[in-house]
Amino acid sequence: MILVALKMLTGDRLKYFGLIAGMAFAAMMIAQQASIFVGLKTQTGTFIRDNSIVDLWVIDDQVRFSEDQKPIPETTVQRIRGIDGVKWAVPMYKGSLRARLADGTRMQAVIIGIDDATLIGGPQNMTHGALTDLRRDSAIIIDERDMKSKLMLERIKEPMRVGDHISLNDTDTVVVGTFKGNPSFFWDPIIYTTYTRALRLAPPERNLTSFVLVKVKPGVDPTFVQQQIESQTRYIARTPKQFEDMTSKYILEKTGILINFGMAIALGFVIGMIVTGQTFFNFTLDNLRYFASLKAMGTSSFMLIRMVLFQVTFVTFLSYGIGIGVAAIAGYFIRKTDLAFLMPWQVLVYTLVAMLVVGFASGILSLVKVLRLEPGVVFKT
Repeated sequence: MILVALKMLTGDRLKYFGLIAGMAFAAMMIAQQASIFVGLKTQTGTFIRDNSIVDLWVIDDQVRFSEDQKPIPETTVQRIRGIDGVKWAVPMYKGSLRARLADGTRMQAVIIGIDDATLIGGPQNMTHGALTDLRRDSAIIIDERDMKSKLMLERIKEPMRVGDHISLNDTDTVVVGTFKGNPSFFWDPIIYTTYTRALRLAPPERNLTSFVLVKVKPGVDPTFVQQQIESQTRYIARTPKQFEDMTSKYILEKTGILINFGMAIALGFVIGMIVTGQTFFNFTLDNLRYFASLKAMGTSSFMLIRMVLFQVTFVTFLSYGIGIGVAAIAGYFIRKTDLAFLMPWQVLVYTLVAMLVVGFASGILSLVKVLRLEPGVVFKT
């Protein structure tokens, strides 16, 4: 009987392929939008994850996300170094400064100042030069992906090159190296320099230290050190995961990203429901005579339910595979761009569950018609 159900399903090829196409489009749209959403959420924590060596981030208690500039006194570094369980603690500056390129192009840039002595907090994947080149006079390091985009010399239509000069807050600096950074949710170009140089570039303020990066001694519980820092200073300490969650939560709550992508995912779900429900219902109407014949021959209602559920399951899984495949191929082609796309297993499971809900909801509509069918309809002319 299952073979009969399959032949009934594929008998009208045009409607069969239309049903597959509609559900596959719904699966593709749900998976793609969910993957873009996950990718964007992940990109909000790029800066934090790039500093994987850090165990704790010490910040002002009013900081809401990684780009929130609420500096703390530099003396905090020495206080933290004296806390039990701390292996080392270094300051970091992060701020937005006015930048002017060699051709006169003006923009805003994010300046990150890392510890002069250890260079902890600097980019790990250098593509030209070395991190130690930052110790040269007026030296800065830029992301190589920004050379042809964010730091493009727009007036002369040429990319930025190593050796070019950038004026930061009316102070001349020179590009001595490049690194390959990971895509970030935030749009301004990132420029690395030393901590003391960053303080000279920044507008004068009483406090300029953005973060204190802390490494815990081996065998010591980071939670214990975290509590000690918060009890002995008036600042808060967050693990990388906690700091990343703070950032993503703030972005999701304060921007329309969650609503926009939620609407797109819901639209895919609704489209799939409408297309599948209508096509399945039309399929049932076209095959009522066959279902009536099966009933007249003594086929039980339970067997008819199995047949319809098989048809629904078969179409759902086939459409799901096609939709996920198309979404994954699209993600593969944009993986080297700044566009956000990340398809973890949770997206696959979520999409499958959504498609099963769509499929079985449509199947229930069809079952109602089949179960109410009178076998005598087969004898009507």
